Amino acid sequence: MGTDPRAAGALLARARTLHLQTGNLLNWGRLRKKCPSTHSEELRDCIQKTLNEWSSQISPDLVREFPDVLECTVSHAVEKINPDEREEMKVSAKLFIVGSNSSSSTRNAVDMACSVLGVAQLDSVIIASPPIEDGVNLSLEHLQPYWEELENLVQSKKIVAIGTSDLDKTQLEQLYQWAQVKPNSNQVNLASCCVMPPDLTAFAKQFDIQLLTHNDPKELLSEASFQEALQESIPDIQAQEWVPLWLLRYSVIVKSRGIIKSKGYILQAKRRGS
Repeated sequence: MGTDPRAAGALLARARTLHLQTGNLLNWGRLRKKCPSTHSEELRDCIQKTLNEWSSQISPDLVREFPDVLECTVSHAVEKINPDEREEMKVSAKLFIVGSNSSSSTRNAVDMACSVLGVAQLDSVIIASPPIEDGVNLSLEHLQPYWEELENLVQSKKIVAIGTSDLDKTQLEQLYQWAQVKPNSNQVNLASCCVMPPDLTAFAKQFDIQLLTHNDPKELLSEASFQEALQESIPDIQAQEWVPLWLLRYSVIVKSRGIIKSKGYILQAKRRGS
């Protein structure tokens, strides 16, 4: 389709919200030319290629509408789960709060993931520690609004199990004692501790909390790196006007075989002041 190269910039100049979804990265084929060495590199690569692919296929109808909410995706990579196969799949997600202090981001992210994958419920959602100011230690108060929203989603049957990331024994114990829906897992970054802390291991064993490992950086997506990716893909926009609110990474695993059938990213960004 012969798209006016300025169309993407014109749409972003008028829109208030951007929803970006990569679709199943395993379906990207020609878009994947190299293997990124880190999660941050992979994510930035995905954002740029999704923007490039979307901007090359904008329909004239969309330009005439100038929607408030832009749905930016790689259409041929979108893959919903076959309802007949749902019971055979485990759908897991990890949610990263980037530039939002609103707990409603949690519900928005889960609702969008369910819609993208064509499912009524996610089997597991882990929330990464929300961003806090430098020099401030993560406390229960930082986590509570997001956890309460996750609990609501469990009670409304949108999520089966919820977990945390990078909590030490004291933080996990405080959350466990306060929470109505208890965390069933806690991820530990082995880059920061080569061996599981014994006090954390003992607490997790006592309360049947699964300890998992991960290698995500402390900041998977910064405001600056998102804006750089946006500017490089669509040069004629004011990229600094756009702030990423949250990012969700999902995976769909065939339970009986332990193989990944689908994985991808979903992201929401807003224009400042909108």
